[in-house]
Amino acid sequence: MLNAIEQALKCRIDVPVGCVIKKNGTIIASAHNRREADCDVTAHAEMLAIKEAQNKLSTSRLKGCEMFVTLEPCPMCSWAIMQSGISAVYFGSYNTQYGALLSNNPFKNLTNSRLKVYGGIEEDKCNKILEDFFRNIR
Repeated sequence: MLNAIEQALKCRIDVPVGCVIKKNGTIIASAHNRREADCDVTAHAEMLAIKEAQNKLSTSRLKGCEMFVTLEPCPMCSWAIMQSGISAVYFGSYNTQYGALLSNNPFKNLTNSRLKVYGGIEEDKCNKILEDFFRNIR
């Protein structure tokens, strides 16, 4: 999770969310939110990391990969995570407004997904990054 936190801290004008994907304990992809920076509503950290991992492995299937992300994924990212075949997601902050893996009618309950989800990893650190960002823009 510390690598995901490092990614989140790279955000300048975007909501600070960072993500890394590991396979066999090695980071194969990393990203941070670039929605505002790229003028692209799909440029969430998770989506960018998934694309990078798929390119690196030359496959759309990320079986055996684990994702570490600082904020619980939204519905768009959650669906992409399940479709990619990622085995487990570890996230820091719960997203009570848009979270779709453990909060707010989890998407994984709608499918036969075997995705394992663990929330609250380094939650205090992840929450502080988000709180500081929103405090500074208000």
